[in-house]
Amino acid sequence: MTCDDRRDLGLLLLRLGTGGVLAAHGAQKLFGWFGGGGIEGTGQFMESIGYTPGRTSAKNKRASPRPTFGLLLALGLATPAAGAAAAGAMAGASAVHAPNGFFNQEGGFEYAASLGLTAAGLAVTGPGRLSLDHALGHAVNRGWMIPVAFAATAAATVVTVGARSRRLRRAREGRQEALFEE
Repeated sequence: MTCDDRRDLGLLLLRLGTGGVLAAHGAQKLFGWFGGGGIEGTGQFMESIGYTPGRTSAKNKRASPRPTFGLLLALGLATPAAGAAAAGAMAGASAVHAPNGFFNQEGGFEYAASLGLTAAGLAVTGPGRLSLDHALGHAVNRGWMIPVAFAATAAATVVTVGARSRRLRRAREGRQEALFEE
């Protein structure tokens, strides 16, 4: 087995593992598969963490990177877009979990950060030869797509996380004002 063969096999394993986890996690949230909450449960959770309205936020996850781009990442198709979008989704998840510290056992962002960094690494490195991108002549895996995908994902992530942060700050300030009035 050559070094290139080993690299391609390693990239395949990373893609299948990371993409599979992202797709399964998204299926929990959207469809209620694998013991997940589906749209209703996800909507309630989204509301509880500051994404309002929660049900609308949960429905918007249908276009979310987790299930769709998780599957694309696993297949090695549109790898720059899939990896960047998954990284953006995990950056958003990391922002939610950051107040709990780093470690996942404490509710921290360790898990989301690990998935996001792996997805970002795959977006930059590429899918390898054992991929649909390679089979299709890299039609949706061009070098210029990497910075474009990351720029679009960064902009969307900043807008989404920023809006949530402003809502949480306003809610916190409203609770503080109510305490002073009592």
